[in-house]
Amino acid sequence: MSHRLILSSLCLGLLLPLTMAAQTAAGAQQEDPEIGVVEHLEDYIPEDIHIIAVNGDTVQLKSLIDKPTILNLVYYRCPGICSPLMNGLAEVIGKSDLVLGKDYQVLTVSFDPTEDTSLAVKKRRNYYTQIGKEVDPEGWKFFVADSANIVNLTESVGFKYKKTGNDYLHSATLIVLSPDGMIARYLHGTYFLPFELKMSVIEAGKGKSGPSINRVLQFCYSYDPEGQAYVFNVTRVAGTLIIFIALVILAFLLAKPRQKRTEINQ
Repeated sequence: MSHRLILSSLCLGLLLPLTMAAQTAAGAQQEDPEIGVVEHLEDYIPEDIHIIAVNGDTVQLKSLIDKPTILNLVYYRCPGICSPLMNGLAEVIGKSDLVLGKDYQVLTVSFDPTEDTSLAVKKRRNYYTQIGKEVDPEGWKFFVADSANIVNLTESVGFKYKKTGNDYLHSATLIVLSPDGMIARYLHGTYFLPFELKMSVIEAGKGKSGPSINRVLQFCYSYDPEGQAYVFNVTRVAGTLIIFIALVILAFLLAKPRQKRTEINQ
């Protein structure tokens, strides 16, 4: 096991409960955002969504999902976050020891109804070359759709976006589906660890849903612009752990006098 995987595991194990508790408390007070993601964990992809493949065939989305599936919502001519998102996806596919097309698949769907299959073909060619290793071309499929099906799909998974001129404001998110089409996990951001991908795929394959762990990993890792890589943030994590341990010790010391008084009274 690599040192990075060990650090990620420790970070998740120690900080995930604290982070999720804070997210739960905050989420209870927040309304649905205009732009972003409202997580619909354990909801199912509707049966009536149809999308268009690069060969022009219209297919039922649900019928394509027969293994753990990563749903990637973008628009192909996006000048902003879509390219980093898909670059990050291609990078983690290349680094992962999971087999694309066998252990899991990726379905990329444009949410811009004006885009046609020629753009999908071009993007498919570009991102296959970025993976950096030979993969099953059927493992990552690209689609477009009409406006009615796009609305149905984005609403069913909680993907919120806003049209501004000819472009869209939206978040960078991957949606992990179980083999029967259940929403099992959301992966937020544009950088994904192989550990994170593998955990998500394995748990989705078992039909288990889980909280978003990307926020925890982003807390544990910081981007180094000079090295152009994510590095483990020892100072941040160590500081958090020190505070946590100090609180535990304080709670113990406060509880000890009470215990002694109870013993004396007895």
